Amino acid sequence: MAVIKWLASPADYLSVWRDMQDYTNLRGADTPDEIWLCEHAPVYTLGQAGSPGHVLNPAGIPIVHCDRGGQVTYHGPGQVMAYALFDLRRVDMYVKEYVTLLEGAVIDTLAEAGVAGACRKPGAPGVYVPDPDGGGELAKIAALGIKIRNGRAYHGVSLNVDMDLAPFLGINPCGYAGLRTVDMAACGVRRELADVGEALARNLVAAWRRARPTAVGGEPACSPV
Repeated sequence: MAVIKWLASPADYLSVWRDMQDYTNLRGADTPDEIWLCEHAPVYTLGQAGSPGHVLNPAGIPIVHCDRGGQVTYHGPGQVMAYALFDLRRVDMYVKEYVTLLEGAVIDTLAEAGVAGACRKPGAPGVYVPDPDGGGELAKIAALGIKIRNGRAYHGVSLNVDMDLAPFLGINPCGYAGLRTVDMAACGVRRELADVGEALARNLVAAWRRARPTAVGGEPACSPV
């Protein structure tokens, strides 16, 4: 069973990233999996192959070029970050299955909280909801980025709870120009960040427990409503 830890907030992104690398590099075959929960100080992060051109107007927010997959995203107060330090090799899991697992845990968490319609979007990792302002489009509510080293995963998933969304306007979120980003509050659901983090961790643990020998299941992707 994974160990769940809350990091002191606001957590410095660079420090957490280095700690994740150290944990992953030093862990052995019997090292327990862990989930680190936190709320970051404002920061933009660029993935390993991320293009600086997707940062449009940082407005003084620090930018960190890190080693996860994906393009650019924003972390800050009001958003819960779940870093999943899971040994995929130990359960014979492929990356595609793992992405499905992370997305599914977020979808389950949102459903439990009363956020309707959370789903995947084909070809665009993360979790989406119907735009609360209407128009039939999907808006992004959770982003994910992972790194696999020697079969062991780190980084994880961020879920927007109740935050200042303006910094997302300073980037092309996840590399998509004009992508609408929302939080649970914009969807009419207000919850304490700690409660959302605990629920997300529980759902990650439950999904991880089911992962093997049973194949990972998942909700079907959905189209804009």
